[in-house]
Formats: sequence, C-alpha cells, structure tokens
Amino acid sequence: MAHGGKGGVIKRIGLTGGIATGKSYVRSSLERLGIPGVDADAVVHSLLGPRTPASVEVARRFGPGFILHDGGVNRRALGRLVFSDKSARADLEGIVHPLVFEQIGRWMAERQSSGLRAAVADIPLLFETGHEGDFDLVLVAACRPSEQLRRLMARDRLTEDEARARLAAQWPIERKAALADHVIRTDGTFEETNRQVEAFACNL
Repeated sequence: MAHGGKGGVIKRIGLTGGIATGKSYVRSSLERLGIPGVDADAVVHSLLGPRTPASVEVARRFGPGFILHDGGVNRRALGRLVFSDKSARADLEGIVHPLVFEQIGRWMAERQSSGLRAAVADIPLLFETGHEGDFDLVLVAACRPSEQLRRLMARDRLTEDEARARLAAQWPIERKAALADHVIRTDGTFEETNRQVEAFACNL
C-alpha cells in the first residue's frame, strides 16, 4: 500500500513490526548503510526518566509505587500492570504517545535539510496509533508468529502467558505486513536479512 508523502528533502521511513520481530536489527542495518534512525523505545525511556513531566504524570495517575528513588518510572513494574490491564495501558499511552510523536517529528524535521536521502523512525505501535500517514514509506520487519513468541520469551525471560499478553497488546504481525509498503523477513540468517535491507536501501 502506498502512503502519501508530505514532501521534503528526505524520504521519511516508518519502520514497524511486532515485539521481537527484528525491528532494531533492521534499523541498525539501515544506519550502517548511512540512513540515520531514531528509536521510539529510546524516546520513551528518556521521557520516563527522573522527574520528567511524563514521570510526574505517571505518578499522578498510577501512584508513587511505580516511581523509583531517583524520580524515574519503574518501567518493569509499570509494564506488568499495563500488559494485564487495558484501561491502564490506554492511560499510559495517552500520556506518552503524544510526546513520543512530537519528539520524532522534531527529529525528522531537523534532518530535512541534511542532504541525506532518507531517515528511519523505529516505532512499534505505528499502525496501532494511526501515525503511518506521517511517513512517506512504511517498512515492516516480520517473522513467523511462533518465532516471535520464542524470541520474546527468551529475550525478556517471560513465561508463555506473559509473552502472549504482550503480543496481544499489538496487532498481529501479518496484519501489519499486509499494510506495509515493503516487508523485511527476519526468519532466516542475519546474512539473509542483511541482503534484504541492502536491496531495500538501494531502491530508495
């Protein structure tokens, strides 16, 4: 599916996929090819740091038990709550998502006059938040659902029930792949993924 671009000097790529489908690897591979990237998860991490406006709002909504001694958010404790409580997750997203997209929009704008051909934003919930239209092209990193579950359990040391709860908070990966302008399959070796990324970058 083609998305209407908003103009500008560089091509803005929205990179998405599911949790543990290889988005970070694809982003870092594009960065090695000279395409700068921004990571929405890293933006969230900074937003929820010590005594930030977002952290203060989290404390107000969820209580001081979710705040660390330094004033930052206890992301692990908050994660356990929001992945088991849809209302709490919606409240957290209402606090964080507008700030995340504001920062990413600013980051992209700063690169419009850089002379680069493209820049990429790695955003796990791009489709879920309805922001795919902010980008000129949507790229999805995808793998088999069974492989996604296995990776997530191993990476985050989760039980199967915990991992499935986190997967349920996102759209199924094949739904995202069907809406993408381009799909990178990460089921195979790193070399196979690298070849796909290189071919994608060459065609920008």
